[in-house]
Amino acid sequence: MGKLKQVSLVCAGLAGGILISLQFSAMAEKEVRANLPIEELRTFAEVFNAIKQGYVEPIEDKKLITHAISGMLSNLDPHSSYLDADSFKDLQTSTQGEFGGLGIEVGMEDGLVKVISPIEDTPAYRAGVKAGDLIFKLDDKLVKGMTLTDAVKRMRGKPKTQIRLSIIRKGEPKPIEITLTREVIKVQSVKSKLVEDGYGYLRITSFQENTAASVVKHLNDLYKPGSLKGLVLDLRNDPGGLLNAAIGVSASFLPPKTLVTSTDGRVPDAKHQFYVQPEDYLRGSRDDFIKGLPLEALKVPMVVLINGGSASASEIVAGALQDHKRAVVMGTTSFGKGSVQTVIPLPGNTAIKLTTARYFTPSGRSIQAKGIVPDITVEESANGTSAMRLREADLENHLENNKDDGKESTVPVKPQSKAPAKPKTSPPKDEGDESPEPPTRELASKSDYQLNQAINLLKGLQIMQGK
Repeated sequence: MGKLKQVSLVCAGLAGGILISLQFSAMAEKEVRANLPIEELRTFAEVFNAIKQGYVEPIEDKKLITHAISGMLSNLDPHSSYLDADSFKDLQTSTQGEFGGLGIEVGMEDGLVKVISPIEDTPAYRAGVKAGDLIFKLDDKLVKGMTLTDAVKRMRGKPKTQIRLSIIRKGEPKPIEITLTREVIKVQSVKSKLVEDGYGYLRITSFQENTAASVVKHLNDLYKPGSLKGLVLDLRNDPGGLLNAAIGVSASFLPPKTLVTSTDGRVPDAKHQFYVQPEDYLRGSRDDFIKGLPLEALKVPMVVLINGGSASASEIVAGALQDHKRAVVMGTTSFGKGSVQTVIPLPGNTAIKLTTARYFTPSGRSIQAKGIVPDITVEESANGTSAMRLREADLENHLENNKDDGKESTVPVKPQSKAPAKPKTSPPKDEGDESPEPPTRELASKSDYQLNQAINLLKGLQIMQGK
């Protein structure tokens, strides 16, 4: 498997959203300034000067500095990166669930654009673009030699304009050409359906600004015909998104003041515990949507479906429900992205996305590069096989799981069920990255083997409760 050079820049469809910058203390800033590596910076200046004077072609100072910043961040870990003005704008608008383009999340592999995930209900998804596809030509322009940012810019464009993708797909003897029409993409992050009488299905495709409120609305719709005997929460192939949305979704199924997740980093503001409480899942002065939650939702038997495409915010929700024994987690091991990224704005409407903390489940588990292990492993098909998927541990320079390297965590080992009387406040953060191949396009398909097994388990639980 090739190594991704950069991950999580999107072609008009970044699945995550904007992160709110952590506020570093003035003391920390002074400490950093007092310990600047003078000799190394002098070497950097000499290299900069050598390029300016001797490179075969003239090159702008801004371009050199931008490349230096980009390289410095991309070599830290797969999720730290430099965001130019266009990328920063896309990141901001994607939290609203509406943005322009094709609807694919991409990275680079061996000089080609690799599809990490097509986003549901977008031009790329409908045209059959698949996770793992390698794009080698955009219209008549070869991708080889382009930076990922350049390729992403070429794939962007005005709605109703077309672009032709030339694709290499594993198992196909010849390249595939797909013509896509760009459009303004509105991602519906929550979908639901009554799969059988008394059994509900709730799917979350990504965690956006209004996802948690939408979950409450869909739960009310599911309960309109009557009480539910069981509920399946489908987080498969959900690449994540906003952390406060993950807290809000967890609040739909857990009692007030319950610990959902903890973060731990080097700076004080990166150390925080998040609970089922409005200050942790609401932004601004919005109404508390949890007040409209049907009370039965807090007790309905649940199965959570995950797979190798369930990442970050999805893993927070699955881990919280698993640790508090609120739901049975079923499927295959999740992606394993247990790090928190912070967006720090820079002059010129640019920003950097910097990994600032690890997050932990309520019991103190770090899932970084490991993932959430299901309570019941169920492969994607009846013959016991699942598609090969890219995971966090496969990414170049990924963070190690600090539970494996001998480091102690400051996160409590035992779950805390109640929040402190005066919890600390911290700006909500956002996460979200990779996701492999999407599930079947029919919502709650009868041919969905994992879903069928989840329903069968819920029926068994119903029988046991009856006895």
